[in-house]
Amino acid sequence: MSLGVVLRAPVSRRVWTEILYLLVSAPLAAFGFAYTLATVVLGAGLAVTAAGIPLLAFGLYVAREIAGLHRGLAGRLLGEHIEPPAPVRTAPGLARVQIRLSDAAAWRAMAYFLVKLPITVIHLYILALTWAWSLVAITYPIQHAAGVNMDTVRDAHGAVRHGLVVGGVVFDTWPRQLAVCATGVLLLFVAPWATHVALMPDRMLMRWLLGRRGLAERVRDLEETRARAVDDAAATLRRIERDLHDGAQVRLIALTMQLTMVRDAVPDGAVRTLVDTAQATAREAIQELRELVRGIHPPALDHGLDTALTTLAARSGVPVEANVELGARPTAAIESIAYFCAAELLANVARHSGATRAWLSLTQAEGRLRLQVRDDGHGVAAPAGGSGLSGLLDRVRTVDGRLGIVSPPGGPTVVTVELPSHA
Repeated sequence: MSLGVVLRAPVSRRVWTEILYLLVSAPLAAFGFAYTLATVVLGAGLAVTAAGIPLLAFGLYVAREIAGLHRGLAGRLLGEHIEPPAPVRTAPGLARVQIRLSDAAAWRAMAYFLVKLPITVIHLYILALTWAWSLVAITYPIQHAAGVNMDTVRDAHGAVRHGLVVGGVVFDTWPRQLAVCATGVLLLFVAPWATHVALMPDRMLMRWLLGRRGLAERVRDLEETRARAVDDAAATLRRIERDLHDGAQVRLIALTMQLTMVRDAVPDGAVRTLVDTAQATAREAIQELRELVRGIHPPALDHGLDTALTTLAARSGVPVEANVELGARPTAAIESIAYFCAAELLANVARHSGATRAWLSLTQAEGRLRLQVRDDGHGVAAPAGGSGLSGLLDRVRTVDGRLGIVSPPGGPTVVTVELPSHA
């Protein structure tokens, strides 16, 4: 370190922005500490009521926002750019409360608020000990001349002396006053480095508690991104289904009706034959369009997964006993995957199993759906390459789902699909 750097340190921009950070962050630290205590105490105290848990979840949400203020302040004044944690995905109703309560980044932010205040008190003490006392010492000769900040004592000879007393030594002579002044100058050059070093624990805590956490955070970020992509894809497919159902399909039906009127208006002959052909083509297009729409988004899902599965079981080619116990409604993407899994499994039962009966059940527990289809067929079902079961396996894997198949020779076959309630 060069002598110039040492001499310029007290007037450098870095040291003044660090002092400004300490002064500005002090009230924010006090607020964060009080806010955390109030949120935890109120949330725990009201946990026996319906308001306690939602209150705590909301408190964690606000903690993320306060943590953003700390990151912004550190980035602007200290140049400490901390990457914020991955955003929390949204979900309706109680699922949102559950997501907020399991938000590790918000809990880390609250932990930071609790340790930030004691650290800030130490920072302010170091600030006063170095900067304030250096200014007091440097201006000591002026204070002595003005009779300010003086102690009055009697020495061993009974003489009255006025001046700063440290360790029994009275600094009232010029050499001693200059010694105090020199000590203040020395302290002035030590103060910038003391301030800088004192901020290091705060910088480390911010990076550790307010920033993005390594591999685990990255994995969670990818999971959140995938969930949003799956939900967006489901919403897009549903919009396409609506457009086809309410647009192209309606126009084709209108075209068929117009062709019927044309057919009735023309006599038998070549023109009528052409109209008959066009009408048949339009009807085939309508039928293909309906099958396409059902493949994109079954209209039965508009009334919920439980209704859709019950309807699916009732229309199966093999008698199916359905037992659907669904609590909170899953996201649209999960509903769609569960429905298509059930449809494919029941179709396999009707086509390949040789079964006379089948059972479909859907339960929900601990944030996961468990769909099971069982039949009394001859068994040996396996997810071979390109089969319907392998397609199901690929579909459920997109949302961290699981597919289990038990199908010994002679049966029965039990296929279990587990999916998260939210993608």
